[in-house]
Amino acid sequence: MEFHVVLQFTQMQNVVRNEKLCFGFAMFGTVVIGIGIAGSVRIRDLLNPLPSSPAEHLKLLGFVSRRSLGDVHQVKQISLQEALDNKEVHAAIISTNNRNHEESIRMFLEAGKHVLVECPMALSAKAAHELLEMAEQKGKVLHVEHIELLTEAYKQLKKEVMGKELVKGTLHFTGGPLDEEHSGFPAFSGIARLTWLVDLFGDLTVTSAVREEQKEKNYSRLTAHFYTENKRPLTWIEERAPGMKRDKKINICFKSGCLESLPEAPRSAVGLFMQDLVLFAKKLLGQVSKEELAAEKRRILLCLNLAEEIQMHCERPTKVYS
Repeated sequence: MEFHVVLQFTQMQNVVRNEKLCFGFAMFGTVVIGIGIAGSVRIRDLLNPLPSSPAEHLKLLGFVSRRSLGDVHQVKQISLQEALDNKEVHAAIISTNNRNHEESIRMFLEAGKHVLVECPMALSAKAAHELLEMAEQKGKVLHVEHIELLTEAYKQLKKEVMGKELVKGTLHFTGGPLDEEHSGFPAFSGIARLTWLVDLFGDLTVTSAVREEQKEKNYSRLTAHFYTENKRPLTWIEERAPGMKRDKKINICFKSGCLESLPEAPRSAVGLFMQDLVLFAKKLLGQVSKEELAAEKRRILLCLNLAEEIQMHCERPTKVYS
């Protein structure tokens, strides 16, 4: 018996038009682009999808890498051109370095593929706007990974923040150094922290931003100051150096008291990248509401606009007075 799938929202009506529907079960041929840490996790999750979840609709057909690796976990290495040209490939998961994201997204959207990309989507707000518009014009899903919103600690933090009147707050991230040639300016490579602030406190305005560097020590400290819509001050610090422990510290004060550490929460039984993969598959299947899609798009673009503005503040020439 053939089942006919009717998508609830017109926005998603073209999403599965070219995918094969067999007995009501859509399968999306998928390739992974880039096989570093994130790409390897993507391959693992695609080979072992969460049972009875939308991720089971994703079929791994191969991976693309600049290195010659042969088969990995019995998954075939294919060329970039093969991935673009193959009609059986419906979706690409882009796990390359940040600077390569924009070009890769454009290529796969032009080839008529859906795209999942690790954050940030691009290293400029203008490029992100263009890519999202291209995806909409082609009727394709462009999903940006944001696993920082899926952690149990963050979910608990959001519950504790909800409904409280903010006075001021600081989010301080520390970690090892990054190669900015590949990762981009810290406001973009650290956009996960910026996403936390926007998701927790809504629209923000950059009031100032500075960056301290000690290149001989590979040390970098970005400090950005914001106002919320209610003119409450927030500070984001992104600090990196060799040997610096990866950590997030908060000090968020409300009229009712202060939160001085992240809440403890048990780790989810389902991995973060698997949760993200399930969300991507839900979008492919038209199972995410147009309201949720619109809110997510707005948040992504807002964060990228803020990141760009922070970079402009930091790179503004210092005035010299004689």
